[in-house]
Amino acid sequence: MSPSSLEPTGEQLIAGAPPRVEVRVHERIDEIPADQWNRLIQDNNPILRYEFLHAMERHGCVGEGFGWLPRHLGIYGPGGLLGAMPLYEKYNSYGEFVFDQAWADAYSRSGLAYYPKLVSAIPYTPAMGQRLLCLEKDEDWMQPLLLQVVLELIPQLGASGFHCLFPLPEEHRLMSARLLSRYDCQFHWHNPGYRDFDEFLDRLTAKKRKNIRQERRRVRDSGVRLRRLSGSEATDNDWRNFSRFYNRTFEQKWGIPTFNFDFFREVAARLPDRIVLVLADDRAGHCVAGALMYCSDSTLYGRHWGCLRWMDALHFEACYYQGIEFCIERGLRRFEPGAQGEHKMARGFVPTLTRSAHWIEDERFRQPIAAYVRREQEAIMDYITGLEAASPYRQEFRP
Repeated sequence: MSPSSLEPTGEQLIAGAPPRVEVRVHERIDEIPADQWNRLIQDNNPILRYEFLHAMERHGCVGEGFGWLPRHLGIYGPGGLLGAMPLYEKYNSYGEFVFDQAWADAYSRSGLAYYPKLVSAIPYTPAMGQRLLCLEKDEDWMQPLLLQVVLELIPQLGASGFHCLFPLPEEHRLMSARLLSRYDCQFHWHNPGYRDFDEFLDRLTAKKRKNIRQERRRVRDSGVRLRRLSGSEATDNDWRNFSRFYNRTFEQKWGIPTFNFDFFREVAARLPDRIVLVLADDRAGHCVAGALMYCSDSTLYGRHWGCLRWMDALHFEACYYQGIEFCIERGLRRFEPGAQGEHKMARGFVPTLTRSAHWIEDERFRQPIAAYVRREQEAIMDYITGLEAASPYRQEFRP
């Protein structure tokens, strides 16, 4: 599919929209001017920026081999790109972190095809962020128009539905008026303005505070040296080491490594100030483990971890405590370390509701799935309520 114009049949119903816009579906993000895409990104979010998405496409991290086919939406006016959506035609559910395999099985048992489906997400990245991209002044008309256009695209591509994963809460509110809502729980760290790591520790219960100090001490006593590097500071050798760790993690878990050395190196070169690479060297100076994070203006996103051999508490130090220290130093407000993991609560992270929105085109499946997601919502809220009773923070400091 080359860049194509579509006619959103209801565009005239969107209050405030210009009288004429052009809608295009792009098979490659390099069909969109980089500066026009990036000016729609809030908070300098690196995993939404053109450079990140382009590096994935350029180095084979998405495409037919992984079942993620770019179908990015662009809405254009006389001044260029006015709105956009990161969008993929999917032929599996891999790398989404919102699990719908049971829905696909139900379609299959009925002799119907669940794939392809349309997914708005950042591949392999369970992090909250914009999905309805536009300037703040255009949100009232552009966000409904983007949603309308993608729903009209479903039958044109022969898709079973549309799935928007980890949108911003305000985007989810808009979509939930028409789409089904799913809830899940992650564990995030919040920064009310700590002066240093010790002030953070002082707000924890005595048991949790003692545990963290012991874990950090064990790492220091092991002789491990931690290096925290930006994209401009990390060398090609550092990225070769990290790529080995990343691949090893997937090999151990029988997963599929989708990123690669060329991707990591390119993103580091093009977004150097948005990279936080933590590497661990043993007593002999050998690099034995690493963690990769990305930062926006307000949020740190923990993404990947790997090691050559297990070392006591090193995972917690590299993936959590180094990230918390970085957030405090930079004044970042939130740290999203990735999906799942109740063990994060003992390290100062708290249960946080995440959301996704779903449109099922076939009416025969829409109602049963709607009933399922209502029960799921209740279960997730009960789960979060139960976890909040075990908060790691002292009563007077609970977020």
